[in-house]
Amino acid sequence: MNKKKVYITRNVSLMPVELLEKDFEVIISPEDRTLSKEELKENIKDVDAVITQLTNVVDEDVLENAKKLKVIANYAVGFNNIDIDEATKRGIQVTNTPGVLSDTTAELAWALLFAVTRRVLEGDRYVREGKWDAFFPTLLLGQDVTGKTLGIIGAGRIGKAFAKKSIGFDMKILYYNRSRDYEFENDYNAKYVDKETLLKESDILSLHVPLTAETKHMLGKKEFKMMKKTAIVINTARGPVIDEKALVAALKEGEIWGAGLDVYENEPTLEEELKQLDNVVLTPHIGSASTETRTKMAKMVVDNVIAVLNGKDPITPVNHI
Repeated sequence: MNKKKVYITRNVSLMPVELLEKDFEVIISPEDRTLSKEELKENIKDVDAVITQLTNVVDEDVLENAKKLKVIANYAVGFNNIDIDEATKRGIQVTNTPGVLSDTTAELAWALLFAVTRRVLEGDRYVREGKWDAFFPTLLLGQDVTGKTLGIIGAGRIGKAFAKKSIGFDMKILYYNRSRDYEFENDYNAKYVDKETLLKESDILSLHVPLTAETKHMLGKKEFKMMKKTAIVINTARGPVIDEKALVAALKEGEIWGAGLDVYENEPTLEEELKQLDNVVLTPHIGSASTETRTKMAKMVVDNVIAVLNGKDPITPVNHI
């Protein structure tokens, strides 16, 4: 009897492939890069499961070629790279990796926040380039965090983990979400406000929303003009929720004070001017990039595949089959 086949689009050393190999034939892409669409179509045409990366676009054209596919296990919490409606129509289960990366991603958001407010990267360069020759009171003046107003867009798992870590800094928490979360308000003394109020009153604004038609470019030219000139924007969610060209203009023209970005509108490409600005800190989509968290994500991906191929319910379903 032929074993069911599992295709992994990129070799991930943290993934417990041996658990899959007990019952299934496992095929791992030998390419240490994102596969082209044509490569992906060819490689999954005869498999029962595929483990994808966020960079693998699985659209209708790709799915049309995958006649045996039963499950797409995305090695990410986001799944905007997959056509969920088309997968559901074809009876293909889609899974992701929520929960286990919430604290880790929130930690990176805080790392970006401090790097921007205290001008850490500028200070590092200043020292390395031999420019520091004496202390003086106005050198690289930044901003305090303690006591400021923290605005959170998206009060999901990561947004809440981000808010939780603000408690020691005695911050006022405002949030904007699709719906009110009374438990969140009670736990963190957070105040639910409309988007305009959040933009006008926040000293630090952190984004924690999925990418949808509703959230794309939710921060653009109009929104930046509403914000304080001392405001800081942190984005560890998805790049396209910010209009990147408008962000560059806002940073250059002093409409906002700074930004910390881990995600970009057209990854891995970004607006070239962002690289030239001192008031923005840039990281390469490493929100969940700790050894502990990426290992947990890899195990969750494998467990989802095993469950679905054995006829059981997935652990973290995105759609309902």
